[in-house]
Amino acid sequence: MKKEHKHSDESLKGTLVSVLLLGAFIAVSWLGVYALFIARG
Repeated sequence: MKKEHKHSDESLKGTLVSVLLLGAFIAVSWLGVYALFIARG
């Protein structure tokens, strides 16, 4: 039972890291588009 719980925690950590990386990528993309918009404006 402890093994399953540990596996679940590892899975959740991997999910959290994936979501954070995806969020960071989206944020950087939006900042880049905003910077381009400001530079052209």
